[in-house]
Amino acid sequence: MTVAPLPRNEARRLDALRSLLILDTPPEERFDRISAFAAKEFDVPIALVSLVDRDRQWFKSNFGLEVCETPRDVSFCSHAILKPEPLVVPDALRDPRFADNPLVTGHPFIRFYAGAGLRLPYGQVVGTLCVLDRRPREFDRLDAAILGGLRDLVVEELYRREEAAA
Repeated sequence: MTVAPLPRNEARRLDALRSLLILDTPPEERFDRISAFAAKEFDVPIALVSLVDRDRQWFKSNFGLEVCETPRDVSFCSHAILKPEPLVVPDALRDPRFADNPLVTGHPFIRFYAGAGLRLPYGQVVGTLCVLDRRPREFDRLDAAILGGLRDLVVEELYRREEAAA
């Protein structure tokens, strides 16, 4: 398993995440609607709005997974926040970064992952909108465009929430 390196702007990224005042808040229907739609659109059992904190990834919205967070060092999302385009892992068992990851070899038995970074208007990527499956699958350019559009809705809601908190 490969642990994702920290982004160069990690301190600013964490400041931006914390300024949202969203970590450890109750579920909100506006985020849950987006993750539920993503799960149905991509026909996957799991879709998450994941926020990558210092030592964990915390799920603001969680469709199909029983936990509200996982350690950052095993998270796929910590890899996805490093990329400007969506991170797609068609078969985690065949990807050396993830093949022996406990989220692949054990519950929830992730085989497929696609995650698009949640880039705030001032440039920091604080998490992802991601879809996961327990079987390998392909993800084409149209799928990436749809995931990107849904990701943009999540970012709009994060930004709206931040404006309301201010």
